[in-house]
Amino acid sequence: MYRKDSESWLKHADFIILDMICLQLAYVLAYIIRLQGICPYGNIIYRNMAVFLELADLLVIFTTGTMKSVLKRGHYSDFIVTLKHSVIVGALAILYLFMLQQGLAFSRLTLILTIVLYFILTYVVRELWKNLLRKKMEDGGARNLLIVASRDNAEQVVQNMQENNYARFTLAGVVVTDEDWTGREIHGVPVVSDEKNAAMYVCQEWIDEVLVAVPDSLPYPDKLISQLTETGVTVHLNLAKVANVPGKKQFVEKVGNYTVLTTSINSASAGQLMLKRMMDIVGGLIGCIFTAIICIFVGPAIYIASPGPIFFAQERVGKNGKKFKMYKFRSMYMDAEERKAELMKDNKLGDGKMFKLDFDPRVIGNKVLPDGSHKTGIGDFIRRTSLDEFPQFFNVLKGDMSIVGTRPPLLSETSLYELHHRARLAIKPGITGMWQVSGRSDITDFEEVVRLDKEYIENWNIGLDIKILFKTVLVVFRKDGSM
Repeated sequence: MYRKDSESWLKHADFIILDMICLQLAYVLAYIIRLQGICPYGNIIYRNMAVFLELADLLVIFTTGTMKSVLKRGHYSDFIVTLKHSVIVGALAILYLFMLQQGLAFSRLTLILTIVLYFILTYVVRELWKNLLRKKMEDGGARNLLIVASRDNAEQVVQNMQENNYARFTLAGVVVTDEDWTGREIHGVPVVSDEKNAAMYVCQEWIDEVLVAVPDSLPYPDKLISQLTETGVTVHLNLAKVANVPGKKQFVEKVGNYTVLTTSINSASAGQLMLKRMMDIVGGLIGCIFTAIICIFVGPAIYIASPGPIFFAQERVGKNGKKFKMYKFRSMYMDAEERKAELMKDNKLGDGKMFKLDFDPRVIGNKVLPDGSHKTGIGDFIRRTSLDEFPQFFNVLKGDMSIVGTRPPLLSETSLYELHHRARLAIKPGITGMWQVSGRSDITDFEEVVRLDKEYIENWNIGLDIKILFKTVLVVFRKDGSM
């Protein structure tokens, strides 16, 4: 799922928040320097001024375009813009005192010091924050971008993206459509595939988005674009000879200095994703507290039944192929991974894309008795009650996972994926999800799992997450299989 970058003031919400903090800090420092005390908020006139200054600051930001091109501005330009901004805020504060006839009750020196200190603080903080973002841009952005171009314009596209990136992307590689340049580098970015193998490369590697920017003289690689959209990866098409893709969300935006038509399985605003992340943080903190409590009782039982680590860490595939370590309470014996191959013949899900057994002898305490009956132990108990999942709340806090999402597959499973299977990786993986509350272990058809995951991604909203959370609680209490 694609995060739409805001074209409004929210695009620079970080600068706005820092600006407001600097203004309030300058106000408090001015009050202290004037020897009026250490807290201006006890006096109603000064408290009201503190609120008005913040409102005036936001008004100036919105009406004068202070934050427009803030990342591109040089030191001198930023100095002039910040100075003008500070003077206007000061003028509005004076007008406020005049209109309310409170000028005699408010220290003029405090107001002058506030504006001077605000100008100095906000200019310094903006420059420091821009330097930090630029360093982040040099180190690579938060999203991995694959560039699709031709041999004639690949160098230009890479150079344009490096110069107009602004910390959005790490350039993961280049696909050259009309010649096999695999193994070469273009401005330090590796050529990773030709057109024929590009879709499979996306299936196997961490790729968040693809920019297709072939020259106007060449036709679009329609087959490749169709394959890429099938994988669920977000595709940006340079606006020329573009056709509508049925069943996908499309909108026009800027990527670097290219105007593109972006196609994605779904999209969400920064505000929606911020709310989802806030839910994850709150839920993650609560979950980690419960994990610590559960560990007091479950930890010793696991160690006594099977000496070794209480926690189990396994490499999984997350959003758009990003790999991470997922944590669980260890419910299997230490040699579980080595024994998996010999048990593959009994896999309920058949082809290796997922693995599930009716009775797994690798689970701690599980035994087949001489009469053919089964004996279970602590491992089966924590799996049936889903207690083994609780350490994943630490993954949620880290940002590798969400509380609600799709289950993260193993690397060995994704290596067997077909193009449409990769679409289930288009969102951050979760502890619970549509598949888990729609049958959990009763669903043995992997295509049905993929269908449910795609249904969740295509229809995602906060309300759906809340609905799945309530259903998860019911499923766990009814003990309908393991998650």
